[in-house]
Amino acid sequence: MTALRPRHLLLAFATAPLALGLAACKKDAETAAPAGSPIAKIAAPTGQKWEDVVSATASGGMLMGNPQATIKLVEYGSLSCPHCARFAQEAMAPLKTEFVSSGRVSYEYRSFAIHPQDIPLTVLVRCAPKESFFPLLEQVYGNFDAMQTPLEDPAVQKAAQAASNLPPAQRYPALSDALKYTDFFAARGVSVDQAHACLANIQTATEVANHAKAYGDAGINQTPTLVLNGFQLPPEQSEWPKIAEALRAAGSR
Repeated sequence: MTALRPRHLLLAFATAPLALGLAACKKDAETAAPAGSPIAKIAAPTGQKWEDVVSATASGGMLMGNPQATIKLVEYGSLSCPHCARFAQEAMAPLKTEFVSSGRVSYEYRSFAIHPQDIPLTVLVRCAPKESFFPLLEQVYGNFDAMQTPLEDPAVQKAAQAASNLPPAQRYPALSDALKYTDFFAARGVSVDQAHACLANIQTATEVANHAKAYGDAGINQTPTLVLNGFQLPPEQSEWPKIAEALRAAGSR
């Protein structure tokens, strides 16, 4: 008997339909990424660095840096997306040190749950205090291959399948245990009890799924998708060197 592929297995866990918008984004071909004059650096609040200032947004994201920054970079990313992982591995350090730290650029990450395992992962990176969100995000992406390995293990698949038969509040804690996420986050400061409590909150999981639906309905159809000051950058410009160039052109120089 052919083993179920992990994606098919995990579809049973969706708490709300992820009606992702698959139509091509409608952007005028002649539209260019925003450009602007050089912007002076903006000092962070006393005793703080901008890269340590984190806030939740009304769009379901987490924002790093100066909330009033003139240049706003938004990423729609999936925590199960290898391209997003590679982008994070290349971009996060220079994004923080060169751009966010200047106060001229803010960076918002919106978790786009395109696979059901994105839901417990999103809940877990948001389970700790908000200041831990981006460090945990970096840990997930930095250990991406190791975190994906259990998905191919028949024993893990069996445990995940068993979790799908549990009552709703028990499903995501059991899935997280099966996929080794609980242990991964416990080693990074989110205790097992804390993780289970966060994952048992069905309202939180549903919010993650509903935000994903809203992103899809708005025309986001791939991960990562980068938006700079409201302009959705085309796929060929979503590599870090191109993003850095666009940030400088927008005034962070």
